[in-house]
Amino acid sequence: MSKFIEKVIQAVRTVPHGQVASYGQIALMIGTPRAALQVGYILHDYGDDGTTPWWRIINKEGYISTNCEEHTSLMQKDLLEKEGIKVSKELQVDMSVFRFIPDAELLKKLELDDRYIELLYNKYLN
Repeated sequence: MSKFIEKVIQAVRTVPHGQVASYGQIALMIGTPRAALQVGYILHDYGDDGTTPWWRIINKEGYISTNCEEHTSLMQKDLLEKEGIKVSKELQVDMSVFRFIPDAELLKKLELDDRYIELLYNKYLN
C-alpha cells in the first residue's frame, strides 16, 4: 500500500461517528488538495476493511455520490442514519450541521503543513 493510500485511510478514520467529511476535505487534510477523486477510488478499493468508515465521506455539496453496486447509495444512507445523521430523500446531508471539523492538533498528527491547515479552514470549515 502506498504512502498516499495510507494517509487517505488514516484521515478517513479520524472522522467521528455521527459526522461526515467531503472527498475534497479528506484530500486537503492529507496535503493533496486536488485529489478528491482519488480519495473516492481509494475508499472504493480499500474502505471495506472493517475499520475505515467509508460511508462518512460524501461529496462537497453533501450528497451521497457512490454508484458502486457493492456499496449502494441506499446502503450508505442507512449507515449514516444509524449514526444519527439525517439524510434527505434526495440523499443529501446538511454539511453545516454534520461536517467534521478537525482541530489543529489532529491536523498536526496527520502532518499537515500550516498552509494547508489555513486553506482547509478557509475553504471547508468557515
